[in-house]
Amino acid sequence: ALMFSNSDEAVINKKLPKELLLRIFSFLDVVTLCRCAQVSRSWNVLALDGSNWQRIDLFDFQRDIEGRVVENISKRCGGFLRKLSLRGCLGVGDSALRTFSQNCRNIELLSLNGCTKITDSTCNSLSKFCPKLKHLDLASCTSITNLSLKALSEGCPLLEQLNISWCDQVTKDGIQALVRCCPGLKGLFLKGCTQLEDEALKHIGAHCPELVTLNLQTCSQITDEGLITICRGCHHLQSLCVSGCANITDAILHALGLNCPRLRILEVARCSQLTDVGFTTLARVSVETDKCPLLLFLTVPWSLLWSLSQSLSHCELITDDGIRHLGSGPCAHDRLEVIELDNCPLITDASLEHLKTCHSLDRIELYDCQQITRAGIKRLRTHLPNIKVHAYFAPVTPPPSVGGSRQRFCRCCILL
Repeated sequence: ALMFSNSDEAVINKKLPKELLLRIFSFLDVVTLCRCAQVSRSWNVLALDGSNWQRIDLFDFQRDIEGRVVENISKRCGGFLRKLSLRGCLGVGDSALRTFSQNCRNIELLSLNGCTKITDSTCNSLSKFCPKLKHLDLASCTSITNLSLKALSEGCPLLEQLNISWCDQVTKDGIQALVRCCPGLKGLFLKGCTQLEDEALKHIGAHCPELVTLNLQTCSQITDEGLITICRGCHHLQSLCVSGCANITDAILHALGLNCPRLRILEVARCSQLTDVGFTTLARVSVETDKCPLLLFLTVPWSLLWSLSQSLSHCELITDDGIRHLGSGPCAHDRLEVIELDNCPLITDASLEHLKTCHSLDRIELYDCQQITRAGIKRLRTHLPNIKVHAYFAPVTPPPSVGGSRQRFCRCCILL
């Protein structure tokens, strides 16, 4: 092992050139870099070199930080920094992010998820100084308004992904400004933006031809009219979440089958007006047009996009006949991996019979399906012995164990 002396003349410093040490440090995370910076003077210089700080995620390191830490990081990293996650850093506000924007003008990915202190002022700073920004996460930043979207549209034309979930002050005017000037948008996360109406979706459908992911969960004012515009204008759509949008009907399923051949994820939980007829139509249109939209559950990672899952949670009008069409579909036999049928009171053991030929089926959710019996589950397991069947109410999560709390600030955070 190489031992360190009090001087900077340690063996490793003599044997390895600084360029190689710098290259090694470039693979280290924030915590390890801070620890290396405390070894010696020469390592401090190398570890804190801006080239090693191109990707920083403080979420698992230290969220209880003040704005001055972000300012110090931005001064150290400068133009090297490409990706920064401040997710959950509640103490960071507009002033620190203005300094950050001025110093880190090459930033491409920025997560401010849960940074509840920030306002439209932060987006103005990003618009003024960060033209290369591509991914921005502002989820739960509830002070964000249409002014932020207008600012981003003016200064960040390369924006590809924007998350403004739970920013419930945003309306159609902000969406219109954004999509008109950011034609490359591929991901829009609008979960909980309850003021959005069909007019906002019409702007998205008209100006976002490259859109791949759209989350409209609990946007309760939207209807078939707006979503059909999305289907007709966004042919690259792969993921659509409309859970909690109670006004939509089977017309949406027909429009998806006709217009969105690349669809991989469809979430329709609590869309109680969807029926067997709609899903049957979706399957039939897909076959007739040689298109096969695959419907996946939310928690399936992007790396599994080519697997098949269905979330029919709380679709209270779904019956055994609808499951029969699903189970006999062209993709289900080999690719259906997960199906959620919790709170579907009309399905019976017959539905399980229709799924027994789905050889890839790994998990089925049957919470509160009162007509499903133990005998029906047992018969399903004779055909699919490895399937995970959840036919019970999930137990209450136990309280966290009592243990010693960790030190509020470590030396690494003090160093930053």
